[in-house]
Amino acid sequence: MEFVIELLSATMRLATPIALAAMGAAVCERSGIVNIAMEGLMLIGAFFAAAVALATGSPWLGLLGGIIFGGLFSLLHAWSTVTLHINHTVSGAIINILAAGLTRFFMVEFYGHPGSSDMVQKTLGDINCAVPLLSKIPLLGPVLFDQSPTVYFMYFFVFFTTFLLNRTKLGLHIRAAGEHPMALETLGISVRKIRYIGVLYSGLLCGFAGSFLAIEYGRFFTEGMTGGRGFIALAANVSGGWTAVGSFVAALFFGFIDALQLKLQVMGIFKIPPEFFHMLPYAATVIAVAGLVRRSRPPADSGNDFSIEKEM
Repeated sequence: MEFVIELLSATMRLATPIALAAMGAAVCERSGIVNIAMEGLMLIGAFFAAAVALATGSPWLGLLGGIIFGGLFSLLHAWSTVTLHINHTVSGAIINILAAGLTRFFMVEFYGHPGSSDMVQKTLGDINCAVPLLSKIPLLGPVLFDQSPTVYFMYFFVFFTTFLLNRTKLGLHIRAAGEHPMALETLGISVRKIRYIGVLYSGLLCGFAGSFLAIEYGRFFTEGMTGGRGFIALAANVSGGWTAVGSFVAALFFGFIDALQLKLQVMGIFKIPPEFFHMLPYAATVIAVAGLVRRSRPPADSGNDFSIEKEM
């Protein structure tokens, strides 16, 4: 039983950054903008979360810094795709490369060397957030209600993002921008504005996800620490059918595979090189997308350039 509890608890923690980024991607792509830049946005968020936490001594300010800079950096993707009409995939790839270069540059400028930053003395993972009574429920209590703060934020964003997309006027406009943008523009609502909002929301959640990696999952920033999680989040969004709940469930699957490979390495049951275990989450990503993507229908206008002149 203890093994199962530890495995499922680790699943929730490891699924958190993937779920946050995937939910942001769901909103972004529902607005019509394909976002493969999540790896770079998470990396920027992770760097500034660690930098702010080190400068202020507060992990909460570090979290806020990572969210803000992730959002600001995402506006570059919005500007290039919505305003300059650059191909969405090309823009996302450029931003990923730019983020890797910028974080390395910032490492040298801030700390005098590439590689890893100084250790953050206090992280969000040090904060005990066990929910009274609920955390005592057998099996589910320790797994769901004895977690770190960011895991609870993930729960909140599953409900908030679902409510935003399905129960608000803004959510209706976001979905319309990705399905029938000309109809939305005809009603006097700016498709450009809605798509900027969609990309910004994605950037904020990616910054949140990156902050988790730097000041909760770890205690410092290191170059390339996202390790492909942005692309796994993209797969979770597609596998989850461009919905918040679906993205969350898919993220749990990827988190479980990641937690399982870590447990298998620690237990040393199989005499297999560790690189094999490191490969498992990415192999699971390919299998999940190959099996589920055929059943998922993306927004009709996702990835397409939109301008009034073109439509007229």
